[in-house]
Amino acid sequence: MMRKTWLLFSQAVTVTVAALFVLATLKPQWLGAGSKVLPRPTLTVLAADPAPAASAAGSGYSAAARAAAPAVVSILASQVPARAPNDASSEDPHWRFFLGPNRPRTGLGSGVIVAPEGYLLTNHHVVAGASAIEVQLADGRRLAAELVGSDPETDLAVLKLAADDLPAVTLGDATALQVGDVVLAIGNPFGVGQTVTAGIVSALGRTRLGLSTYENFIQTDAAINPGNSGGALVDAQGRLVGINTAIFARQDGGGSLGIGFAIPVDTARSVLEALLRDGVVQRGWLGVEPQNLNPEIVEAFNLPVTQGALVAGVLRNGPAARAGLKPGDVITQVAGREVADATRLLDAVAALKPGETAALTVQRGAQTLTIEVVPGQRPPAARQR
Repeated sequence: MMRKTWLLFSQAVTVTVAALFVLATLKPQWLGAGSKVLPRPTLTVLAADPAPAASAAGSGYSAAARAAAPAVVSILASQVPARAPNDASSEDPHWRFFLGPNRPRTGLGSGVIVAPEGYLLTNHHVVAGASAIEVQLADGRRLAAELVGSDPETDLAVLKLAADDLPAVTLGDATALQVGDVVLAIGNPFGVGQTVTAGIVSALGRTRLGLSTYENFIQTDAAINPGNSGGALVDAQGRLVGINTAIFARQDGGGSLGIGFAIPVDTARSVLEALLRDGVVQRGWLGVEPQNLNPEIVEAFNLPVTQGALVAGVLRNGPAARAGLKPGDVITQVAGREVADATRLLDAVAALKPGETAALTVQRGAQTLTIEVVPGQRPPAARQR
């Protein structure tokens, strides 16, 4: 009798619990006016800022590419090699049999038209020693180009095309660039034709690479390959911010490894203006051998400064020697411009106008001196790239 009663009680409890579960799931309001239904969790989606209108045809950087690409050209530079043992050998069939025909050597590169009058910028190493230069425009036209001037110390050259109303790129401001900004590289890699690649600014102010005397490179990971030299580096609006110059490559002569360098447009513009105005780039020169400071030098000379360029040597009868500079002096300012190291000293002195007096701030031991110097004209560079 007890067992039967327990079974009936168990079944009643089970049915009651099941009924309550069904009511709580389907009709929770029947369980009492004081009961509350928990709200369903919500998910907030964070929307990105509206992208700027790139073009009617699509998104990305097609508008920037269309704005700059017509001004980027391909350059074919030809150089007739010297014939040994004498000039007459080129006409001698016996010498032609052994040496082969005297065919000109050619090199491929790129350039950027920066003025509708036909002036364009490229690299010095693209056209160095060329006896003939031909330019192919983006629209397919081929024009002969004349070398206006060249500056090996920045690896820049200016060419002139005999045509008017040419497409010209808009010049940007390289000083406004920041690491992470999007840039496009436009040129003619490996001679395949005009190519646009995209990347970001990886670093600014790269120096001590051994590429040129005056270095202040923009580093980018936009793919740059042989043939891109002299081409355009443009920002996301299609404005020129640099001239592509060099890459890090494998020893076997491979292509881009994602590390490319471009000359800032501000440097290129100053070289362009100097070559058009004077035919050469005039730079100041002191005749000193500079060296970077390090903690050992600071301690050995008991210097109160930690930044500047140490004068390791002074050229006899040079501008610095005539002004009274001595080995061991540390130059901290040139014409009011701060000098942090030997590279900055080179840049600051180069900006001086030859023949015009400039003031140097010099640390000589514990003394701070102001020395007046008349810079000379920097001798032409004889370096080969």
